[in-house]
Amino acid sequence: MDFSIASILALDGLTNGAVYALLGLATVLVFTVTRVIFIPQGEFVAYGALTLAMLQTGKTPGTVWLLLILAVVASLMELLERWRHHGQPLRALRSAAKTLVPPVVIALVSIWAAPQQFPMWAQAALSLAIVTSFGPLVYRVAYQSLESATPLVLLIVSVGVHFAMTGLGLLFFGAEGFRNPPFWDYRLELGPVALSGQTIVIALCSLALIVMLRLYFESSLRGKALRATAVNRTGARLMGISTHASGQLTFTMAAFIGALSGLLIGPTTTVFYDSGFLIGLKGFVAAVVAGLSSYPGALLGALFVGLVESFGSFWASAFKEVIVFTLILPVLLVRSLGSSHSDEDH
Repeated sequence: MDFSIASILALDGLTNGAVYALLGLATVLVFTVTRVIFIPQGEFVAYGALTLAMLQTGKTPGTVWLLLILAVVASLMELLERWRHHGQPLRALRSAAKTLVPPVVIALVSIWAAPQQFPMWAQAALSLAIVTSFGPLVYRVAYQSLESATPLVLLIVSVGVHFAMTGLGLLFFGAEGFRNPPFWDYRLELGPVALSGQTIVIALCSLALIVMLRLYFESSLRGKALRATAVNRTGARLMGISTHASGQLTFTMAAFIGALSGLLIGPTTTVFYDSGFLIGLKGFVAAVVAGLSSYPGALLGALFVGLVESFGSFWASAFKEVIVFTLILPVLLVRSLGSSHSDEDH
């Protein structure tokens, strides 16, 4: 290995690490607010990339039909729960309509726009809207009624949601993989390194989203409410902060981050219906490095994971995934030895 090869590998590692950083941040966000280890985060990545790929072909994405089904199920659950607990039909209907109407509007717009062959930026925005809508619906259907359960129960539910979303991805997208065109067809030569336009887009989007998340949590009222819920759920509830609303907002942000990651990574690799699992796991490794609690730690961990994956693929390409996931073992060992243990029910 010489300097030019090392430079190329470092650039690839940092590029992939920027995407893993977004997924790691989403994993930390979901866990701190809801105590859910959200394994299906990678499915949002695959859904985002494949939705854009279907729009590129002029076909209605399968995620549109899945969105409609999930919206109907979530609205019925909301209607029955509100009616049973409050006994006010009008209030229950209004809450169910609030759950149903936005996804239906997005789905109808998508059905109309799919054959129109709009510019790529419009298709990307539509893909983001479609996949982001899954966030609060997934939370409502799978997690909201179990928000007081132990982390172990929530982890088991996450595994079930992962398998369900993977199977539905195969049903609606098929087994064929897709690779999207780059958002910016540009190439910059920097010595031995060729910097592509897509690499620049990935870096800028990741940096912009990280800055916006920081500003959101530091300055906005909803962001401070999420931080309060993450610090003390019971205290936040006593102060009038709805844990239901916090959970739905958190999953909405996680779905948006996952969809954006899918759009960014789609031009760099072929994405299949089950590709999101490995990509999401690498973001999870970055989150574990950060102890599932630190956003800067998740960012640094993701960049480290990206570099290890890149250099590992050069030295032993057949074992690059093993090398990345083996990283989690010493981290868990160190954290286990350095932290006090407590009963999970507490």
